[in-house]
This record gives sequence, structure tokens and C-alpha cells, in this order.
Amino acid sequence: MTSHNGDSGGSLTYRAAGVDLPETPIATEIKDKSLFRCALIVAPPSAQSSPWLKRFGDYSDSFASGWMAIRGARRRRVVDKGFVLSDHADWPSLNRAIDSTGAERVFVTHGHITPLVQWLTERGLEAHAMKTEFEGEAGAEEAGA
Repeated sequence: MTSHNGDSGGSLTYRAAGVDLPETPIATEIKDKSLFRCALIVAPPSAQSSPWLKRFGDYSDSFASGWMAIRGARRRRVVDKGFVLSDHADWPSLNRAIDSTGAERVFVTHGHITPLVQWLTERGLEAHAMKTEFEGEAGAEEAGA
């Protein structure tokens, strides 16, 4: 989803919440290639070493993931810089987040699926394991078929 200025739906949500973000145009829509100098281009891992990425000229790349906390992960990903940033929550924070939504039904997609589904069910919620496209992730195989 993009807005009139190329912003993704995520940045629109942040702006609506009052977060002051700079304009975030879509890289492929930028005609003045000089704007790529010193720019931050956010792309999925599949863009690494692709012809699409090479259009920006000389670049340094990085990867943000909880996996960057593991020794050698940056080298194995063949990136210039690794940032430790995980999308996983710890158990107390995850439960607080679920409670704060007021949800009565929860679908668990990866991580420690079985214990979380059991815990939520015991607490009276309708909880289910949900198979996703990320079957190779640690714990995702617990979702089953």
C-alpha cells in the first residue's frame, strides 16, 4: 500500500500516531539518481546482490535481525554491517501484548508455538497454531500442516 507520496502503509500508520517521519519515496520512482548518494534504501533480503540493487551504484549493505547477535552471522550473510534487531518478544512482553489487545482468538505463527497455544488456551482464549510461508524458521515447524 502506498500513499500519494510513495509512503508505505507502515509509515502512514506511524505518521497518524504523531511520529514525525521524513518523506519516504519508493526508490524505483526516483528519477534523479543523484539522490541515491548517502541514501538509506530499505529492501528485503532477496534484493542482496540483485540487478535491482546494483542500479544504485556503489553501496554498503546491512542486515537487521536477531540472528545478528550470533557470532559470524554478519560474515555468513555477506553484509557490511549487521544490526541486532529482533521481531520476537520475550514471554512476559508477548503475554502483555496479547492481553492489551483484548483479543479472544489468537493465531500463533512461529517461535514456541505449542507452549504458547497451550498457555493461551488454559487462560480461556481460543488459540491456534497457524502454518505460514516461514516454515524454515526455528519453531515454525511446530505449526504442522
